[in-house]
Amino acid sequence: MADLRIDLAGIKSPNPFWLASAPPTNSGYQVQRAFEAGWGGAVWKTLGDPILNVSSRFAAVSFNGQRVAGFNNIELITDRPLEVNLQEIYETKKRFPHHAIIASLMVEPKQEKWHEIVKRVEDVGVDGLELNFGCPHGMAERGMGSASGQVPELVEKQTYWVKEAAKTPVIVKLTPNITDITATAEAATRGGADAVSMINTINSLAGVDLDTWNTIPHVAGKGAHGGYCGPAVKPIALNMVAECARNPLINVPISGIGGISNWQDATEFILMGATGVQVCTAAMHHGFSIVEDMIDGLNNYLDDKGIASVMDLVGRSVSRYSNWGDLDLNYKIVAAINNDVCINCNKCHIACEDTSHQCIDLYSEDGHPMLKVREEDCVGCNLCSIVCPVDGAITMVERKSSIPPMTWNERQTLISSLSK
Repeated sequence: MADLRIDLAGIKSPNPFWLASAPPTNSGYQVQRAFEAGWGGAVWKTLGDPILNVSSRFAAVSFNGQRVAGFNNIELITDRPLEVNLQEIYETKKRFPHHAIIASLMVEPKQEKWHEIVKRVEDVGVDGLELNFGCPHGMAERGMGSASGQVPELVEKQTYWVKEAAKTPVIVKLTPNITDITATAEAATRGGADAVSMINTINSLAGVDLDTWNTIPHVAGKGAHGGYCGPAVKPIALNMVAECARNPLINVPISGIGGISNWQDATEFILMGATGVQVCTAAMHHGFSIVEDMIDGLNNYLDDKGIASVMDLVGRSVSRYSNWGDLDLNYKIVAAINNDVCINCNKCHIACEDTSHQCIDLYSEDGHPMLKVREEDCVGCNLCSIVCPVDGAITMVERKSSIPPMTWNERQTLISSLSK
């Protein structure tokens, strides 16, 4: 059995699986149930001045038979009194002393407001703080959430204010609703953040009801933009984690968030630089028990790889993530079709003929339809293998090149030198 314990900026937990600040962490009852199920930590639903929520507030996007491929919400921070939340945090930490409890915080961008709430939550024994600079709706209209998180100067200043008062590690949660998330991650680092977490939800509208013409969801016939999460956002989140992990100016641990539904997703985030991960939508879809498979799957994966600790896995793929200009222009792969496995659905041929490079030929052999790739015309785009419904029918095969490796950047440098 591998060691799944993590240490994220001094916050320790028995495994890397935390619940994100969201409806699943709204109360002590829920967080305690989660810890009993096996979750290593929980970021309490964002604390601040209690607000009024609306009804209804959730929507989902299903795709090709998959329920909740994406999830949209217009819910805000906690609508429960701060005193009640603090008492429940105290009771939960007392009952589960070895699990990580992080308080998510959001207040007006005023130094005294941050100092006040930091002292109050740290007095009840939290292991760390997460500053919510990401909520894209409702709170942003009040000058908080992503309204602060989209301005690097405000991220840096408010992080600094919190660090003035904080005795526990400070995590800054970043909004993806920005051109370059590394700008705000760098600002958080300059402000003294001990870690960053990403991503918060993405601005979205889940849909429109074609019968009533109401937005989904709607409140008495009116709709508003909300936050999008779930499996659909995973590639966006993974890219943002990777960009921050490879940035030398962001030299703090990362808590990865965004579409993590199983141990494989979590492992990808860890490989791309996250020390731990936070989960929300998958827990809302399937319940807290999903963590059992996450723990077992990660354990087995580490054992199979001969890796003793999950901390040894953190960031192992970061060096393989680069810029387009650093990719080898002379690297060559081509598609290879196994006609013994192929079911002759011709999806590969149609996709290639209509939308790619017209390099798959149809022919007949002993009366049987066959497919063959003209390698000289294949550019290795992967499209045929992506649309193929049969595992093993199409593989992408490397072809050795007689031309030495050369990147676009190297090519430009060479051209420049020859032109002088």
